[in-house]
Amino acid sequence: MKKLVVLSGAGISAESGIPTFRDSNGLWEGYDVMQVASPEGWQANPELVLDFYNQRRKRALEVKPNRGHEILAQLEKYYDVTIVTQNVDNLHERAGSSHVIHLHGSLFESRSTADETLVYPIEGWELKLGDCCEKGSQLRPNIVWFGEMVPLMEVAAEYASMADIFIVVGTSMVVYPAAGLINYVPYEAMKYIVDPNLPDIGHIPYTKMIQDVGSKGLEVVWKELVES
Repeated sequence: MKKLVVLSGAGISAESGIPTFRDSNGLWEGYDVMQVASPEGWQANPELVLDFYNQRRKRALEVKPNRGHEILAQLEKYYDVTIVTQNVDNLHERAGSSHVIHLHGSLFESRSTADETLVYPIEGWELKLGDCCEKGSQLRPNIVWFGEMVPLMEVAAEYASMADIFIVVGTSMVVYPAAGLINYVPYEAMKYIVDPNLPDIGHIPYTKMIQDVGSKGLEVVWKELVES
């Protein structure tokens, strides 16, 4: 079975109603991203950070996977699919995808501030001050913030290096290190880039550019990979 690797970004979740990371003025739903997505922001005001992610979590539970998520899940009938996502929601899993690598962490996990190997699922949508790990330290969202290492990048790069087919969907490929994954993909592998704002990578061989939202663009990919 051929190996198909997907890099997904905020655009695919935006179709379900989850706002993209930040708007044109650099704010994330009215917040300076450094207030709510950095170790410094956490140190300055952990209650603000917890509340911010509680609201994101609550919103993520209210929306549903869209056709784009569903197509990627259905491709597992025909290919060995690995999804590498920059998104912190669980819409890929809820659509039925069985192998998802969350490069930037998960909204639905907390981790210890004393020992980052202690990771716990979050039941419901709230994580509060006073919620502690087994060592007695405050739990924080298990999200990769600005200035922090991306621990699963090497794992994702290894999967990309074995891809027979590589799909990029819902990302304009400006956020690194995730955007660099395409450089690990084998030269001869077929590559599909799906986004309304296509990145300038048309020079890469065996690449098909599809300028559309994820749900519509992936219908084109589906026809090529399954129906042709």
